[in-house]
Amino acid sequence: MMSDTSPKIGFDRYIQLDWARSALRVRAGFETLEELTGQIDASHTGTAAKKKTRTVLNRLWLEPRSELVALSDRAVAIYKSDPSASVVAMTWGMAIATYPFFGAVSEIVGRLLRLQGECSSAEVHRRMAEVYGEREGTRRMTNMVLQSQADWGAIDRMNQGKSITAQHKLITLTSELELWLVEAALRHVGRGMSIGTVATSPTLFPFSFSDRLAYNLSQDERFAIRVDSASNRIVALV
Repeated sequence: MMSDTSPKIGFDRYIQLDWARSALRVRAGFETLEELTGQIDASHTGTAAKKKTRTVLNRLWLEPRSELVALSDRAVAIYKSDPSASVVAMTWGMAIATYPFFGAVSEIVGRLLRLQGECSSAEVHRRMAEVYGEREGTRRMTNMVLQSQADWGAIDRMNQGKSITAQHKLITLTSELELWLVEAALRHVGRGMSIGTVATSPTLFPFSFSDRLAYNLSQDERFAIRVDSASNRIVALV
């Protein structure tokens, strides 16, 4: 029997980018909740499916956990000032900060793609099962994350979903958004990260960071920079 201490999954629905964008726009005051509900109703046939999708969208944008409200508010402010900013980056950041399961899939996929250039879904499932256990939910929800990431334009799934490759063009970020995404990544890992490797973190594999990231981090009051015993500069949240 699976122990009650097994990590929780949470991200248990396929989320189209259009739904996430609408949820963000509702939070920003650009759309109404009725418009979002109409999208979900048009895409789902069952009451349970609608409720589960709405629950994920609530956690991402509409009703984030209390400790993530400020992070979400900053993303909304970025979007309101620049509606052309990457909704993928914002939703990805909220997903890894809110759902450790989503972050774990992202890290595994990013690491495998960096090492091999492509990977199989079976490899991802095997590594996720090592952490979350060999249970039906692990495989099904890993597929939900992969399907969502493909819809968001982060990966391509070929051979009926059996093979995974990265998109050829990385998603570029504004300086404000890349700092926000680093904050989301730090909240996901729950500790500091080497400032030299933040931009190449497997969890953030779909995104391209500027050469000024390290400097910009050092100038932002949200982040603290320290040097560890190996002389590595570590960035952490204040």
